[in-house]
Formats: sequence, structure tokens, C-alpha cells
Amino acid sequence: MNQTIEKILNGNWDNHILPFFWQHGESESTIRGMMAAIHGANCGAVCIESRPHPDFCGPKWWQDMDIILDEARKRNMKVWILDDSHFPTGFANGAVLQAVDGLCKQNLFCNTLELTGSAGIQCIQLREQGLMDAPERENVSAMEAMYFNQPPARVFSHDTDIILSVTARMEDGTILDLTGQARKETVTFEKAPGRCRLSVITASHNSGYHRDYINVTEKDSCKLLIDTVYEAHYEHYAADFGNTIAGFFSDEPELGNGFLYNKENLLGCRQDLPWGKTLQERIAARLGTGWEQKLSALWSQETDSETSLAHYVYMDELTSLVRESFSWQIGDWCRKHHVSYIGHVIEDDGQHCRTGSSLGHYFRGLEGQDMAGIDDIGGQVLPQGEDEPKVNHMRQPRNGEFYHYGLAKLAQSAAAIEPLKKGNSMCEIFGNYGWQEGVKLEKYLADHFLVRGINYFVPHAFSGKDFPDPDCPPHFYAHGHNPQYRHFGELMNYMNRAATITSSGKHQVPAAILYHGEAEWCDKDAMPFEKPLRVLYDRQIDCHVIPADVFAKPEFYKARTGNPFLVNGQEYHILIVPGCRRIPEAAALGLAELKKAGLSVIFADRKPTALCDREGGLPEILLECPEVPLGSLADAVSARELPAPLLEPSNDRIRILHILGDTPVFMIVNEGTEVYEGAIYLPGIYGDAYLYDAWSNRAETADAAAMNGGLKINIKLVPLKSSFIVCGEYTENLYAPTASLGNEITLADWKRSTCEGASYPAFGPAKGLVLPDKLAEEQPEFSGFVRYETHFSLEKNSALKLIITDAAEGVEVFLNGVSAGIQIVPDYIYELSGREGENTLRIEVATTLERQCYPLLEGYRKMLAVPPAGGSGITGEVHLYRI
Repeated sequence: MNQTIEKILNGNWDNHILPFFWQHGESESTIRGMMAAIHGANCGAVCIESRPHPDFCGPKWWQDMDIILDEARKRNMKVWILDDSHFPTGFANGAVLQAVDGLCKQNLFCNTLELTGSAGIQCIQLREQGLMDAPERENVSAMEAMYFNQPPARVFSHDTDIILSVTARMEDGTILDLTGQARKETVTFEKAPGRCRLSVITASHNSGYHRDYINVTEKDSCKLLIDTVYEAHYEHYAADFGNTIAGFFSDEPELGNGFLYNKENLLGCRQDLPWGKTLQERIAARLGTGWEQKLSALWSQETDSETSLAHYVYMDELTSLVRESFSWQIGDWCRKHHVSYIGHVIEDDGQHCRTGSSLGHYFRGLEGQDMAGIDDIGGQVLPQGEDEPKVNHMRQPRNGEFYHYGLAKLAQSAAAIEPLKKGNSMCEIFGNYGWQEGVKLEKYLADHFLVRGINYFVPHAFSGKDFPDPDCPPHFYAHGHNPQYRHFGELMNYMNRAATITSSGKHQVPAAILYHGEAEWCDKDAMPFEKPLRVLYDRQIDCHVIPADVFAKPEFYKARTGNPFLVNGQEYHILIVPGCRRIPEAAALGLAELKKAGLSVIFADRKPTALCDREGGLPEILLECPEVPLGSLADAVSARELPAPLLEPSNDRIRILHILGDTPVFMIVNEGTEVYEGAIYLPGIYGDAYLYDAWSNRAETADAAAMNGGLKINIKLVPLKSSFIVCGEYTENLYAPTASLGNEITLADWKRSTCEGASYPAFGPAKGLVLPDKLAEEQPEFSGFVRYETHFSLEKNSALKLIITDAAEGVEVFLNGVSAGIQIVPDYIYELSGREGENTLRIEVATTLERQCYPLLEGYRKMLAVPPAGGSGITGEVHLYRI
């Protein structure tokens, strides 16, 4: 018997939900009411979102925190705290505004000037020629315009600018180092005949859009955040640390160079780059004599050895400092004070291994945290969104392949391979999808991340601001206006049950894919890891992503070379390297040892020919490894007979998570649009099996039989619904779904009435109608509850099955005044017990708030919004059968 399933069936499951609760300085009664609403939605924890609060770490903040903690203690809830007053993390509650220059953010940039004409003495005023100016961006987006139209928060004296390098490249290839000749921002030199390019590299505090933010590469600068935010909370609530207060949350900390949320800022493009005293010292030590001139390669995208070395050394030291100074320093402070540290970086479209709005390396940026973290907000993951749409709701490019195949796998992988994280990963979810997002889409998103191994969730958000708060909806309660509040609460129960199961053991993931971050630093054309992952995942071959640091720091990762390859207890039977020109030496040597041990190593599309960090090529043994075209990769891997499930017939939208818990458990989700009927073969699985329905919280019979050293189970998978295959015996009576239906009972004379969410259950007058309903056409601005009522008669007490084929969108059914429960995705199927004589059937449908809120949108939110297009109420058919 699976002990975890037995516990859940008995009504006991763990909390895995900690929603954002936005603070604006509301009244005590509002805060207490919102805490009750959060708890009433089956959330056992809360994450306090400080960004909108007017007095963070001031008297009003402590007053509000006192109230929140008091309510949390009464309700046995845990409290997490967002760790800054501004978004993103790094403002340090304004401490940088008065900090000494050495603690402030510093960036590096390169400017060039083309000189023509005859030979002779040149006297160049560097600042007057713009050669010491930070780069500017053309064609800024609407969001960038909001920032750039504001003056910089802090302006530094030009005396703090440092000229690191001045070089002149003559037409004949001669390079003059003029750095030592730069006096008072003036360079004088003798130009040879022909063209000449003058290049100036400057380090400056007057660069970037967040000049009042910490420098995440400097320990003392990061300590400003600890001193002003973390220590302040400990001073007030030391007794709650490790009790009611669970920990802190860093939201999208950044290196902060470049342009606001700029994507595709690959190393080598025209941008400023993060810099600092410690980074300079480390790079000088590694690059040696002439390091200043070697930095010019940072603005080149050539793939020669010198350029690649400069790229790799720069990014390697940069991200190592982020790991030490920011991630581990804050994490160690938290653990010393008996709380945990969580959060996420911006991962969007591959940004996770770049500078700018992220931290340069996903794994290093979060290494000191106690959970791996990601976020899904604003239309990143969408039903059937693997490839389309190509733009998001902000009219910005959208990489659906990364969001559907890469995003969750980053967090699941870090949680699995890093001992500190103990298998825990977190996703900030649901936020900024707009009021059109309801529980149907939220169910899809929840299953998407659950089946990919994410086991903690930060729903975005509960807001205490008066309805309708326009800031990043939806808001799950909205002071009672959200009709789907109770339906959302049922979804939270489902997610808690499912996450309790997925957290009950390690995940069996047979394949590992090398993280492409280091390769991309040296090769802009390096293949992203999600491309080989996609072709395998679509064949139900689960994959983890592992960084080169697994080979460079085997003790930290508890890595052991062999076949299988062991990393923190995870067993990998094959390792795939995405196509690239170069990989780090540590990775090359580690792969060679794995090959010697008999592990399959495959290079997708192409094999690297050189190393990132020194001269030389791959070890000879790796030359024996196959290069497999991406389109053939799934067949090549399948031929290795990995311990992975097999489907008959095949289907590229069935997702399977194998949990090695008390007994093996498989979570299965159909992300397609059609019902899947077929069989799943589980190699190496023996004995009995049954199904578990996490929504209904019941164990069900399974059509299972032993076959060829494994277990074959016939399954029917409906889109938007999940199933768990549980291996082992179940001693109680199993539920057996009805296989056949009897006569259909005619349902006619439907009456419809409506009420807004905050008025429930005060419905208005009823009117007759025929289903499907055309309510959206009749009342295009209505949002709320829609009640449908009819009557039918039975000759005797009878078991019944009710099927509602579609609705918009949360459904609750009442038979003779008794609720049969809430469902949120079609088909909405209920098994009912009818009585002899007349019966009253009532169906209540809760809409989203989209139609009510759309006319209230203003400004750029109105400009970006799409007019409501979905239905309201029952949009499908209703059938009632005897069974």
C-alpha cells in the first residue's frame, strides 16, 4: 500500500501553496479579512508582497506585519516575505541612494571612433567625442519608455569613471595600446596612413536603468540588502523566525546592465556589462598581462580562441561572484536565522544564462537558495502554446518552445541535483494573465508544472486594494467580487494533494542534457538545451538539465562517474550535449570519464571542436561519440532501452512523471486537445496497480496486466484532467467508473438567473431559455454567477450521471438542494442519486471577471488588452442518464 496515497485518502495532505498577498497599507479589518480569505482558499501559507506598500520597514509596515502574523498564528499558517520595497530585488529599501560609490552598481562599456584621412598627430577628447558615454538604445518599448522618461535615481561624478583601455587598430592590423597616454580624458597619438579604429573601454557608475540598486557581484554591496531588510525583520520578529515566519523571497534579482528587459542580449552585442572591484581583480588574475585590452573581445561575437577565452573567463568569474556574494550570502544568513531562502530570476526566452535582467547562469544564480525557482506570468505557458503565439500579450516576442520544454525543467533539475534544495522547486504562477484567466486555464497551468516536477506554488495574487485593482490581475478574491473564489480554493486543494504525491520521492529521470549556458557565452549559435529536450520529452523520455559545474564541483553535487551517472542520488543512463562549437574543459573531461565508464554520450546535431577556457580540443574518446541530427535523436535514445514509459499508440502531448515514493507512482497529463485512449507500458514495474484521482480524492480500479517484464495499463486521458497510476495493492474498495449509460432523461424548461460575485447568492429574476446559452451575446459586460434550474421526475430512486459538455467555466451542481461538488474543466461529469418523484436540478456557473473589468481598463492596459471573446454560463449541452 502506498502510504502517501493512503494518508491523502484519509484527508491529510501537505501545504504546497504560498500565494502573494499584495500590501498597500490597507486597514486592519481589510488585512484580517484578506488573511481569512487566503486561508479559506485552502492556502496554508502566504507570501507578503511588499512592493506596493508605502512604508516598507517603517512604522506602518510593522503595524501591518503584526496583524498578518497574528492572523497567521491563529490559523497555523506560514508567512514568507518578499525581500525589498521595489521590484526587482536589489533596491535594498533605498540604502544604495546614500551608499558610498564603491557599493554601487558599476558597468563596463566600449565605444569606438573611426578615423580617416592622412597620417599625423591625433588629439582626441574622449568625452567630447562620446567615447565615454554609456550606450543608448533606439526603438524602446512602451515599458522601457516609462522608465527611460524618468531621470536616473542617482547621478555620479564623472571623476568616478575609470578608463580601462584605449586602443587604436590601424588599417594594416597594427594595434597601439594608448591606455597609458590617456590624460584627463584626452588621448594623443600618431596615426598611420589609412583608416584607424579607436576603442575606449570605460567603467562607470552612470550606466544602466537601476543605478540605485546593489552590485550583486560585491559582498559588501549585497550586505546592504541584508542589513536594511533581513536584519530589520529579525529585530522585530526573532521569535517567529523558523516558526510562523518560514523565510524570504527574492523576486527577479538582476545584474542590471543593458536595457530594460532586453532579450537576445548575447555576449558580444552592443551593451554595457556588469563590473566591480572584485570582478576586475579576478579577471586580471586569470587573463594576465594586457587583460584590459583583452576585454575588447567582450563586444565581439567571433568564435576564435582569444575571444572565447575572454567571454568565458568574464562570465565564469561574474556568475561565480553572483553565487558567492548574493545567492549564498543571503541563503546562509537565512539558514543561520532558522528560515529558508527562495525566489527566482528572469528566465524568459533563454535570459537565464545572460546578463541584463537576469543573473548570467540559472544554477549559479539560485545555488544558495533552499528551493529552485521559476515564474510563469503574463502568458508564458499557454494551452497548446509550444510554438504559437509568437508574441505575448505585451506584443513582445514569445518563445513557446522554451516556456513549454525548458522553463519547468530548469527548476526541477536544480531541485534534484543540488543537495541543499532537497527536491523542492517553486513556481510563481497565474499572475498577469489578465481577468480573462479563470480556473480552467489555471488547471492547465497547474498540471503543466506539476507533471514536470514542480512541487511548490506561489499563486499571483491576492490584493487588498479596492476592486478592481488593475495591477497584474487576476486577483483570486477581489473583496468577494471574483465569482470563482471557491472554485480557486478547490483547485488549491487539488494542487496540494498532487504536490504531496510528487514530493513523496525522487523522480526517475533517465536522461541528462548538458546546460548550454557556458557554450552560449562563447558561441551565439549554441543550441539551447530545450531543443534536444523537446524531442525526447515528446516521446515520454524524461530529462534533467545539468550544468558543467556538476563536473567541476563533483563533491558539491555528490556526483559519481559510472553507468548510470549518479548526481545527488539521481541516476542518468544517457547524457546529451546540445550542438555547439565549444564546451568547458571540466565538462569535456567529465564526459570523457563517463564514456570510459560505459555511459552513452550523444552530441545533438554537431560535436564541439574546442574548449571554452583553454586551447585544445575534445579528449579523443569523445570523438567516438555519435553526432545525431536533432530529428533522429528520439529514435537514437529510445534504442538504448531506457527505463521510460512507452505509449501505444504514440502521442507527443502525453506527459508522464515517475515518482519513486513508497511505491512507484506515475502522474499522467494529456496536454493535447483530443481524448487519448491507448495503453501505457511501464518497464520494470510488477504487481498490482490502481488509479488515483487527485481532484475527487478517490482510488479507482485500473485495467492493468503483466507484460514482458513490466506492467501494461489501458488508459483514457481527457485533456485538462490528470491521473495517477499507483503501483501496489489497495485494501479498501476501489471506485469503478460506470462503463455504460442507460436511458437519457429529457431535461427541458430551463430557467436562468444571474447575480454578480459579491451579491451571491442573491440571484435576480429567472427567465426561460434553451441551452446552449447565449448569455455572452445578450449581456456582453456581465460577470458573475449564472444559475440554471429545471425539474424532472423518476418512477423510483435511481443512480444518475450528469454530463455538461462545456461551460464558462467553474461549475457547481445541486440536486434537490444538496451540492454535488465543484468542477472546473469539461466534461463536467457528476454521479447523482435521484429520488422517486420530482427532482430539482440546479447548475451554477461562475464566470471570470473579464467582461465586467474590460470596460474599466485604461491607458496602456486597455491598449494591450484583447476584447472578451469567450462565452458565459453553460456553453455546451447538458445530458442526464440513468446508470
